[in-house]
Amino acid sequence: MALSSPPSRRTFIKTSVLHAVGLGVAAAPSLRAHARSTQSHHAGGVQAEGAPLAFTPVRAASWWCELEDLLWPQKKIIDRIQCRAEAFARARIDTAINFGFHIRFDFADYFDRLHGYYANVCEELHRHHIRFMDHYSCNHVERPRGQDELIKLHKNQRHHVLLFHDPIAADHAQYQGHFFNDLCQVDLRTGGRGYAKQYQLEAFCHNNPAFWDMHQKYLQRLLREVPLDGIEVDDMCDYAGLVVCGCRYCRDRFKQEYGRVLPSLKDTAFWGDTSSRDELSWGNYENPAFREWIQMKADSVADHLRRVKETVGDKPLMTCCSSSGPMLLNAIALNLERMSPWLDFFMLENCGINVNSVQWVRMDAEALHQKDIAAKKNHAPAMALSYTIYEPGAYLGWCLSRFWGVANWSSTLLQRLEADPADRTEIENLVGRYNNWEIKHSNWNYRDGVDLAEVRLVNSRYCRENGWRRQDGLEQWDQAAAWSALLVKTSIGYRFVRCEELADPVALCSESTPLILDSLGCVSDAQWQAIKTFLSRSGMVWLRLPFGTHDEKGNRRKIPLSDAWPKTRCRRRLFMESDGSFLDQVIQQGKFRPVLKHVGGNPGWVARIRFHGGQPVFHLLNTALVAVPHPDLKDGAGLPVLKDIDALPGEDYVSFQIDTSRVPLRSLCLLSPELEQQRSVEVRPGRDHHAIVRIDLTGLKIYAIVQAGT
Repeated sequence: MALSSPPSRRTFIKTSVLHAVGLGVAAAPSLRAHARSTQSHHAGGVQAEGAPLAFTPVRAASWWCELEDLLWPQKKIIDRIQCRAEAFARARIDTAINFGFHIRFDFADYFDRLHGYYANVCEELHRHHIRFMDHYSCNHVERPRGQDELIKLHKNQRHHVLLFHDPIAADHAQYQGHFFNDLCQVDLRTGGRGYAKQYQLEAFCHNNPAFWDMHQKYLQRLLREVPLDGIEVDDMCDYAGLVVCGCRYCRDRFKQEYGRVLPSLKDTAFWGDTSSRDELSWGNYENPAFREWIQMKADSVADHLRRVKETVGDKPLMTCCSSSGPMLLNAIALNLERMSPWLDFFMLENCGINVNSVQWVRMDAEALHQKDIAAKKNHAPAMALSYTIYEPGAYLGWCLSRFWGVANWSSTLLQRLEADPADRTEIENLVGRYNNWEIKHSNWNYRDGVDLAEVRLVNSRYCRENGWRRQDGLEQWDQAAAWSALLVKTSIGYRFVRCEELADPVALCSESTPLILDSLGCVSDAQWQAIKTFLSRSGMVWLRLPFGTHDEKGNRRKIPLSDAWPKTRCRRRLFMESDGSFLDQVIQQGKFRPVLKHVGGNPGWVARIRFHGGQPVFHLLNTALVAVPHPDLKDGAGLPVLKDIDALPGEDYVSFQIDTSRVPLRSLCLLSPELEQQRSVEVRPGRDHHAIVRIDLTGLKIYAIVQAGT
């Protein structure tokens, strides 16, 4: 996929992935809702305690700042705050999330005015019962190296709100007695300060105690001076990648925790081939020492986040996580599962501003994977952040959040363009119509909804963290994402199962829905025993080899676990060659009976079933969307900006066969912001507890919902 470049967080990760390497009874699976676990998984041996949430975001939007806002308390700034707070209220936005003044320590000389501005924002928003969350990058300073980098920064990173020290002043820049240059990560190649060239940033080291002290003192001041309701602290990763960090604190930690000395880059047994200009591809995963280095880097980030949570206390904490599946994340130490114990909210950066945004199916795996991480953290709120320039993009993001069953965070991203378009519009004016429609016509509480899960799709962070690949070079996440796309397109409900749950036989056996084990190379002994227990209790497994070639630490097993399967044929264990033909086969053979099946009409429309109070709600979304490009505007990669959305031609109806023994139906109606009024849905009873539902799509292009008639 082609995405914006220079990249946003998720764009950087996804495009790097593409360059470096980018869904019971088998015949009648149990549809019991997956229990909302209150357990949290350990990170670094310390467990975060769940606490009642102060609030739950539902309809969030970005509160964009401009450099001029530092002129607070000038009257025009105060007036602008008041006017915008009123507009947010009219748009039925319940949570405003700061965007701008992002590289926070670049503004250390102006914190008094910045905090005064934010306090004023909180005051006005609170008058309208709107919550405010700050959002900033804690561990970076803008440091463009040379004129070309300076131009690139001002062309592509305007959304940060840029005000940084010149090269001479930068040598003296500090906060609370800590000089920024002394806190930076060390480049293993040069011994100088590390540099994230995709953002023109230098980064502070997560293991440097002076950085912890500085950040904590800033957080304490921020919380004293601004009545925040919550906070998003970015960037909990290493954007400079594997070339950092060679500072003494990282070396000492590696020595103390693993008994290892970090070798020079000349050591190919550790670092692999470092001649590649793509530093993110470095590393020899066959070497356990390198795998431990990767683990230590991820733990270092999680430990930093733990300290942040200890400082903010009961204030809800969130961090940006644009991706949680691909192996490439190891290189930048971005590991949401390790950070999850310290988070109260979870967010996914969803779609960008260019024409590729309409290809939404590819994002479903990330959305549901992160939704499962949130669910296992005391059923924490999850939200999807969608960027746009024009209203159709805002609408698509709103639709996706409803389809996924998460909160919606709407945001413009005008500042990712080199200049603001003449017809720029603020986000409250783009999304307000849809928020008001939702409240009036279809105001389902996403946290009360329970997704229909007919199969359980296993994704393993063990495979990712240990750098495991199949012989064809594909990683396990590639297979999980492919399954996700297939399940979306066939309207089969699914959820993810991750490493901890896979090792829990009670959790596995609490549902009879099939487990999809596709290319699960790294398997622990506990997982192996749990899977065998599941099979012994009439569970069904869909298996594709290889399986269990390595343990959870990435060590190669002498004999793959797949060789230890009983040699006799097991009708509960089905081997697959390819996901698509396999799924067709098990359906045709009656070994798997989906609740919902497309039987006529437009094949582009897919459904997701969610239960509210025991009643099914059907979210319909079109997979055959067509982007209408802006004739002039392009993003940093030269791709046209999304101006409008159309759909491929097709029948003006869709029909589904529904198993009413598992999803009972009553009088239904169809609603959508694209329709002037609701319309009835034809339900024709069939044989053997099945019904045919025929939905009139006339006038619809993108999204609709089918719910109980009124």
